[in-house]
Amino acid sequence: MPAPQNAFKAALRNGRSQIGLWLALASPYVAEVCAGAGYDWLLVDAEHGPNDIPLLAAQLQAIAGSASHPVVRVPIGETWIIKQVLDIGAQTLLVPMVESAEQARALVRATRYPPDGVRGVGAALARASNYNRISDYLQTANEQICLLVQVESRAGLAAIEEIASVDGVDGIFIGPADLAADMGHLGVPGVADVQSAVRDGLSRILASGKAAGILTADVDLAQSYVELGASFVAIGSDVGVLAGGATRLLSQFAAKPAAFPTSSGAVY
Repeated sequence: MPAPQNAFKAALRNGRSQIGLWLALASPYVAEVCAGAGYDWLLVDAEHGPNDIPLLAAQLQAIAGSASHPVVRVPIGETWIIKQVLDIGAQTLLVPMVESAEQARALVRATRYPPDGVRGVGAALARASNYNRISDYLQTANEQICLLVQVESRAGLAAIEEIASVDGVDGIFIGPADLAADMGHLGVPGVADVQSAVRDGLSRILASGKAAGILTADVDLAQSYVELGASFVAIGSDVGVLAGGATRLLSQFAAKPAAFPTSSGAVY
């Protein structure tokens, strides 16, 4: 029995648009709720979300069986954390702050078993192999790993072609927020020169033959990235959905006259 097929990786190879949602609340309940919404992929964030390995595993379990494919963003591109995230069953990883082909090659090796890489062989203990019930896991796992690297600096943008040339890198994701900060526009990724750099980066990724990805909560902007050719686009986050929805609900209620007196006797 081989490792499970990575449908997300296959979709990227075939150029099919995959629309996603960011999960940063570190909650299996939230992950399960969002998994029922029908997104193609859900990004479980261990870089900026308060996640650890047990919480990541619980969210992967919550998403399992849904139509959504889980992608885990590791906090840093280190072999030890990549090994643990793969062992808990993640097949698709997003690695932040990649700026060179040398970095990308090291990340590919971290996700592959020898002789193609340096991933430690502990699958008999791991959820990834269904606790050693997937008999051919070791022999087939490499093929189903999808590695996405995140370019989010001027140095990374300059090295896009070199990064894209690395065999085993399946897609390149542009991080607008950190890119804006690196370009001197901290907190305002929507300014013209940052957006120009983003679009140029996406075009160069596509020209290099790799899948291009990005996150934006602006649905019109997201649609324009899809039209440009970006194939994995996240259109918001669980934090944004909850915070925005809670604020809108209260505003909608406050805008209507109350049908009952308040404790002060006033009627809104």
